[in-house]
Amino acid sequence: MMRRRAHAIAALACLLAAGCASFDGLRPKSARTDAATLAAGQSLSEASQSAAAWPAADWWRRFGDPQLDALIDEALAGNPGLGAARARIDKAAALAASYGAALAPQATAGATLTRQRYSANGIFPPPVAGSWHTQTDLAASFSYELDLWGRNRAAYDAALGQARAAEIDAYTARLLLAAGVARAYAQLARSFEQRELAQTALKQRQALFDLTRQRVAAGLDSDIELKQAEGSIPAARARVAQLDEEIALGRNLLAALAGKGPDRGLAIARPQLLEQPVALPSVLPADLLGRRPDVVAQRWRVEAARRDIDAAKGQFYPNLNLNALVGAQSIRYARLLSAQSENPAFGPALRLPLFDGGRLRANLAAKDADYDLAVEQYNQTLIDALREVVDQLASLKSVGAQRLEVEHALAAARDAHALATERYRAGIASYLQVLAAETPLLEQEFLRAGLRARELELSITLIRALGGGFEDARAAGAS
Repeated sequence: MMRRRAHAIAALACLLAAGCASFDGLRPKSARTDAATLAAGQSLSEASQSAAAWPAADWWRRFGDPQLDALIDEALAGNPGLGAARARIDKAAALAASYGAALAPQATAGATLTRQRYSANGIFPPPVAGSWHTQTDLAASFSYELDLWGRNRAAYDAALGQARAAEIDAYTARLLLAAGVARAYAQLARSFEQRELAQTALKQRQALFDLTRQRVAAGLDSDIELKQAEGSIPAARARVAQLDEEIALGRNLLAALAGKGPDRGLAIARPQLLEQPVALPSVLPADLLGRRPDVVAQRWRVEAARRDIDAAKGQFYPNLNLNALVGAQSIRYARLLSAQSENPAFGPALRLPLFDGGRLRANLAAKDADYDLAVEQYNQTLIDALREVVDQLASLKSVGAQRLEVEHALAAARDAHALATERYRAGIASYLQVLAAETPLLEQEFLRAGLRARELELSITLIRALGGGFEDARAAGAS
């Protein structure tokens, strides 16, 4: 007896050794980039000499325009893209719950009713043989998998990581939408300002045309000057019409971003944005990991991929289930609930892989590749995040320098235009000199309006690049 038991134990040990297939030589190849190794301090210091706090979650309110606040609130409440992001969150959460179910005991209950005639020449003797009977089965089964190697727990943790990434992706979608509304609003402000300049130019040309007509009537000018003055008016009107089109398109865009119809755009008045310069926070790039939602989401995906590897490795080991069944079976209704109809069963079930043709190794290799992909995507996201911040700061610095030069040029152009106009009124200059002085003045005024709008757009993009006020209290869980 002792020898048989020893042989049985030895045979079981051999089966276990055979079942635990080796995953030697299979491991991920990529490693996450350390943010400290991405030299950005000098670039950041060259682009910005000041420091400030991170953007607030409602960063758009800093521009002091209630209409912009209302448009972004509407967009965050009604844009279809955010509805799709919520659906992805729900799907990821449901998938995580399905993986979590494997960690809990399972129970099922069932009942069957079968009407059957038993053969007279079969295995059952009379009176069952050759007669009809109704077989009734009642059963309740229970099972519980002992997650000895942590496979189910790892799969559940991986699904939770993906669900958390989906939640952060939804914040990213909200941030992109809010930034898109704010940029479109800044462009609309530029169009309104440029239209005002164009209307002012049109009024000036109309006034000069009236003056020229009076001078022609007085014999001070010829019809040539009158035609020149008259010909400048249609170009000014065309510019006003072009800007009216830009304003209409900008309103339509804002209405669509808000998830509303075109009529909503008609109610949008001229923007009244405050110019609020954005300064760089004092700690970069390390804090960027916890402030950029796309970086944090990708970090959760890396962690999920790592847990997927753990789950794949767990499939190489045996799995042990505890099973139990309580039920009753009878071919007569009256005896179904009698003690003799009971048929309970219980016991453990051991399953282990023996020969799978390399399926488990292939699955683990695929999970390793998924991890490498997630890591490289994380590294690229981090590099892109730092580049985006530096790019916006460099552009803001350039726009600031351009605005100073434009202000100087604009002051000179105004003086030149005023002088040419006065000389024309005094009859000592031609109308061509007035037009020649007006052209650079309009160019500089339009350029200043464009630079002001671009500075606002760059500030908005920088706020988005800095995470737009994102705070993730659970970010440390993925580090």
